[in-house]
Amino acid sequence: MKKELGQEAIYDARELGVPRMLVLGLQHLFAMFGATVLVPILVQGYGLPLSIQTTLLMAGLGTLLFHVCTKMKVPAFLGSSFAYLGGFAAVASLDAGKYATMSPDDKLAYALGGIVIAGLLYLVLALLFKVLGAWKVMRYFPPIVTGPMIIMIGLNLAGSAIGNASRCWWLALVAIAIIIVANIWGKGMVKIIPILLGVVGAYIIALIANAFGATALDAQGNVVPLLDFSAVASANIVGLQPITIAKFDLTSILVMAPIAIAAMMEHIGDISAISSTTGNNFISDPGLHRTLVGDGLATALAGFFGGPANTTYGENTGVLALSRVYDPRVIRLAAVYAIILSFSPMFDALVNSIPAAIVGGVSFILYGMISAVGVRNIVENRVDLTKSRNLIIAAVMFVSGLGFSSTGGLTFMVGDAAVTLTGLAIAALAGVLLNAVLPGNDYEFGATENADKAADLGTY
Repeated sequence: MKKELGQEAIYDARELGVPRMLVLGLQHLFAMFGATVLVPILVQGYGLPLSIQTTLLMAGLGTLLFHVCTKMKVPAFLGSSFAYLGGFAAVASLDAGKYATMSPDDKLAYALGGIVIAGLLYLVLALLFKVLGAWKVMRYFPPIVTGPMIIMIGLNLAGSAIGNASRCWWLALVAIAIIIVANIWGKGMVKIIPILLGVVGAYIIALIANAFGATALDAQGNVVPLLDFSAVASANIVGLQPITIAKFDLTSILVMAPIAIAAMMEHIGDISAISSTTGNNFISDPGLHRTLVGDGLATALAGFFGGPANTTYGENTGVLALSRVYDPRVIRLAAVYAIILSFSPMFDALVNSIPAAIVGGVSFILYGMISAVGVRNIVENRVDLTKSRNLIIAAVMFVSGLGFSSTGGLTFMVGDAAVTLTGLAIAALAGVLLNAVLPGNDYEFGATENADKAADLGTY
């Protein structure tokens, strides 16, 4: 007898029949879609040509690779990580040494090289977890370090949100309003996909307004039509993804790699949340070291071939809770759908026709939410800010992260090569070093209820 959705936990979706399994896979695709596609759209706004097609391909392949690494046990989807947006923006703005005359395509390739190294850092952490245990390793990455790091990722991007929203403020406000209504008053699936609904809803309004002659401003301040479909009309329905092979340089590595500290904490939070949702302790079986290896390899693979860093997605954890279908086979179906969709240049062009003002409105919420998640990380882990050591660590990180970002970072010479440390990189290094040196580190990993979920950048 077939079981009913939402009534009891289902660990083998084949009990529901093939048609409903296929539909459940589509539901997971929709849940991840808005946020995953938004990352390349935002990165393109920074001036780097990150492809939507390639992003979808790497999300699908990365998810399948993750499932192989975790013995096909963990029902997690890997989509684009928001944590690295600040790194992309920093690489795009580099203008010292060879970056001064570098094309956007080459800057993207070097940013991707930094993502490859960041992904490989997951493997280092996984090995340490396996050998030393999580409690010993996590003492070097407590919330007083990861919290300010996440806060600054959002704050460093705030100017970009304002710039895009100012192209057409009324349309940006429509996107913001839809996201707020869906997230606060929405029920079921509506509450889980506010970003996707904000983009689609505002786009429909833009289509109507464009038919009546509405206009917006371009990057140079010129008045242009609200929507431009010229690229859609000339695009092929089916075509291969543009592949950008990663390049490696110390400057871009030092920009991207420290962000892995925040991303790895996000991963731990997501695996904890999935474990809690499904009633299976995936931190023990297949083990956090295996999930980190899967996420790290997926990120390194994506970066090497032209995609953004991957991360386990909180949106899809929400779908698990909604449907109560915990079978990883359904997630793998969503990954296959993403791969199929990645073979359409016309779809890529259609997504790229989204007005910058809608992107700005979504970013208005998203960037602020990233910073708010950093605050939540500190609060839920009950970080004692009456302690001088914690105040000093936070103070140095904030001034380093925001101050050096406003001045273009810190550039120095290594031999004949100019190396630039961005504000985020300096803040991360300063936080880790100060936490290791200053006495009084009393952080115990897993000791605080819900603490391991506090760095989840994917839950809205």
